[in-house]
Amino acid sequence: MDEELRICDCCGTEIPEDENYSWIGGDIVCNNCRRDACGCCENCNELIYRSEAIMEDGHFVCRSCYDNEYFHCADCNMLLHQDDIYTYNEIDLCYDCYEKKNHTIHEYGYKPEPIFYGEGKRYFGVELEVDEGGHDDDYALEILEESNYHDEHIYIKNDGSLNYGFEIVTHPMTLSYHLDDFCWEDVLHKAVQLGYLSHQTNTCGLHVHVNRSSLGETEQQQDDAISRILYFVEANWNEMLKFSRRTQTNINRWAARMGYEHHPKDLLKKAKGVYGRYYAVNLRPRQTIEFRLFRGTLKYETLIATLQFVNILCELGTNLTDKEVKNLSWSEFVGCITDEELINYLKRRRLYINEPVTVQEDL
Repeated sequence: MDEELRICDCCGTEIPEDENYSWIGGDIVCNNCRRDACGCCENCNELIYRSEAIMEDGHFVCRSCYDNEYFHCADCNMLLHQDDIYTYNEIDLCYDCYEKKNHTIHEYGYKPEPIFYGEGKRYFGVELEVDEGGHDDDYALEILEESNYHDEHIYIKNDGSLNYGFEIVTHPMTLSYHLDDFCWEDVLHKAVQLGYLSHQTNTCGLHVHVNRSSLGETEQQQDDAISRILYFVEANWNEMLKFSRRTQTNINRWAARMGYEHHPKDLLKKAKGVYGRYYAVNLRPRQTIEFRLFRGTLKYETLIATLQFVNILCELGTNLTDKEVKNLSWSEFVGCITDEELINYLKRRRLYINEPVTVQEDL
């Protein structure tokens, strides 16, 4: 080759005799092209054309390194160098996905940013305690995978009140999403299949959170609705206890009554003055109210009926006046219910019409 004439194989311009140049394979590349059209493979440091490089997930690598030393996370498909791979149950994962699988059961205080599912004003977050099946990451992962195949619907936490289990927590969902879109039947079936119990323990509860914003546009409207909910619960405590499936001792420990008052606003004042969260209706959370009355269950119909019942209590609080709630009898209340699952549950608990029904034991 003529040393006096150097032509850049990238842009075709002549490279001055006093100017440096680079080689890419057998190609000469001028400084401008090296800067604008080339780069070094992050793995082997060889200079390559940008047009021939693999640029993915922030990586810049040559084809040879990509084919031989890079892999994709089996869960999120992120490109990884072989030195950055974490293996879980014989599958290759990135660090974040590995951590998610390897530490499936979070600490009790874990609270991720909520993901809201469904279109509507009122959202329900469920905390379902299961016990006696094992405090086992692999079991927890099986339950998670049952529901989180496409989206992160639930997460799992430790709970010190349980002997040998954990707490399954949903992200906020509308009632229709819980009923029609979330795979509750699959989750509950998997828990039963793995040996967990809920109703048939002395440790498990079913707690339902409802966003306060669904109870009124202003804080005053929300307080008024909450006061009516509290009043109805206290005024119908015997029915509430029967609905809850808890024993008297159990409900006194985990979801005690506030104590009857003659006016809804007096009950709200009392509730705001108590310390602690172990009440039938817990007002300690800032963004939600928590219904703690209910015993745990792995029976789909019971769980759905519970959500429907909480929704109707919220409707009662928002749509009726103080006077109407005070004058509302239990029979009038249940007579307005149209949800099939809830009506059947009320019949099984002898809280509706004492028609003969087939009763399947809760788990």
